[in-house]
Amino acid sequence: MMRAGKLDKTITIERFASTVDEYGTVTEEWTAVATVRAQIIQSTTEEFMRSFGVSAETAIVFRIRNIEGLTTADRVTYQGRPHDLKEIKELGRRAGLDLRCVAQGV
Repeated sequence: MMRAGKLDKTITIERFASTVDEYGTVTEEWTAVATVRAQIIQSTTEEFMRSFGVSAETAIVFRIRNIEGLTTADRVTYQGRPHDLKEIKELGRRAGLDLRCVAQGV
């Protein structure tokens, strides 16, 4: 059972979508799917050796109530910063989801 008091952060789940305006111009942008309450389960910064040198990657695991239809193509925005959605793990029988995310632009 997920306790409401632990869901003390607000995140926005966004999906990339294409829209066509009245002039026929295609606009591609991230649009909000849902704004939900979340709990931060884990937050880490790891350094990785890359071909261009060392880089830091900030990973956060958010726990939320169940939302149908989420995929790793979606993203999470937390404190104004977008995070790529890397893994979605279902908890119990649709009791909730753990979203493993990595901050963009690190």
